[in-house]
Amino acid sequence: MTTPPHQPAPNPYSGAPVPPNPYAGAPGAQPNPYAQQAAGQPPVGEQPAGQPPHPYAQQPAPGFPAQQGGPGGTPPGAVPYDPAFAPPYGHAPAPGCRNCGAPQAALFSVRAHVGVLVLMRFHTLQGPFCRPCGRSLVRTMTTKTLCQGWWSPLSLVLFTPFTLFWNLLAAMKFGKLPDPTPAPGRQPLEEGPPVHARPLAYVAIIPLLWFTWVAVNIYLDATGRR
Repeated sequence: MTTPPHQPAPNPYSGAPVPPNPYAGAPGAQPNPYAQQAAGQPPVGEQPAGQPPHPYAQQPAPGFPAQQGGPGGTPPGAVPYDPAFAPPYGHAPAPGCRNCGAPQAALFSVRAHVGVLVLMRFHTLQGPFCRPCGRSLVRTMTTKTLCQGWWSPLSLVLFTPFTLFWNLLAAMKFGKLPDPTPAPGRQPLEEGPPVHARPLAYVAIIPLLWFTWVAVNIYLDATGRR
């Protein structure tokens, strides 16, 4: 007795109708660009001829004409970007004086130092400043340093001499500037009397005399001359 060959069971779904895709016509669905091109339709992003514009398409502002792209995508009347005329990186236009806005300014800081025993304070005013504003600040902060900057050991031998030398450089730099042209409604600072004409500047004589007396006594003790 021979066994009949095995026959596969028929697929019950082979002849069933395929339902349409419920998301094919959903609002916001993106059509397949390749299917549009195969059907002779324009690519995605182009408005078909004879159809009204899309309500969300970019439209010119009221009162301004629509601009058409020129050569290289530059609108008519616009100057194309040329790297040869671009400012070099890190070279922005120098700002004016911080106080009066005059363009004739130098980028330099002014310092002051206060030393009291173990406590020390450092003051720095960042530029730029014009000539009268810079010289006024130099004279004020130098006088402050000469009056209050000698009352600490480190201030006496290190920080105060450095601050005075820095302000000397600042005074020389500001003194080379031309007469300023302040911004409208702003005035430069009054330079005031020079440092040697301010009584507070001579307070430095007291610690200097004390330091000299201490140094002389140390020298005499070391050499045995006292």
